[in-house]
Amino acid sequence: MTRALVLGGGGVAGIAWEAGIVTGLRRAGVELGTADLVVGTSAGSVVGALVTTGADLESAVAAQAGSETEARVPAVDMEAVMAAFGILFDPSLEPREARRRVGAMAMATKDTGARIETIGERLPVKEWPECRLLVTAVDAGTGEFVVWDRDSGAPLVSAVASSCAVPCVFPPVEIGGRRYMDGGVRSATNADLAKGSSAVVIVEPMAHLSPRSRFRSEVAELGDAAVAHVAPDEASVAVFGANVLDPALWRPAFDAGLAQALAVADAVGKTWS
Repeated sequence: MTRALVLGGGGVAGIAWEAGIVTGLRRAGVELGTADLVVGTSAGSVVGALVTTGADLESAVAAQAGSETEARVPAVDMEAVMAAFGILFDPSLEPREARRRVGAMAMATKDTGARIETIGERLPVKEWPECRLLVTAVDAGTGEFVVWDRDSGAPLVSAVASSCAVPCVFPPVEIGGRRYMDGGVRSATNADLAKGSSAVVIVEPMAHLSPRSRFRSEVAELGDAAVAHVAPDEASVAVFGANVLDPALWRPAFDAGLAQALAVADAVGKTWS
């Protein structure tokens, strides 16, 4: 039996909530850190790196809650962000072409020079883990989907930073002479990368905002695998609010995930075991 943990995107809220879910499940006797494969997209790439390198998730969130400031979060042009996602969800466009168009918008985002440093602070261990960790990104120039791992040649911090480079919010990250943006541009979860696993747990912070057709097709790719899907409950959605990048969400979103973990522990545990 092989087990995969899929961690989706969702900004500060997503990182903290996923960390709360994983911590709460651990306290309930369900240890997702034993996964044979971890797939991380955007916020999920941060949590995936923390889980696979053995970091204490609550301490990592507490450190961020005590250090993040409003000055380090760029002003978000929501019109530009909505325009970008409007392109991604346009059924008349071939997916790679849609991603290429969004990439052009992303590359126009001003580079403040702080992105890599910020991501690095969130990773107590900055080397790739022994466990198989996949970090997703998209080539901003071509729209090509890219999956980083320990053999890809990309440093872990750079790989995670690229996966977190939300278009029209953060500038794409340069790796090997190319520029890469958020893996969520392709999918909020990229759950199909877990194909071949016997059991898959998908933790998806933005399930309430993401089109379900893409998600259903990815789950179908998993074949006969046992699948448990964890989406934020009403209480968690209320905590997230309208701006999932708000640094004030570190502790509240973690606590929301911690509380929700108790309600999903049985279902997740049955899949995991």
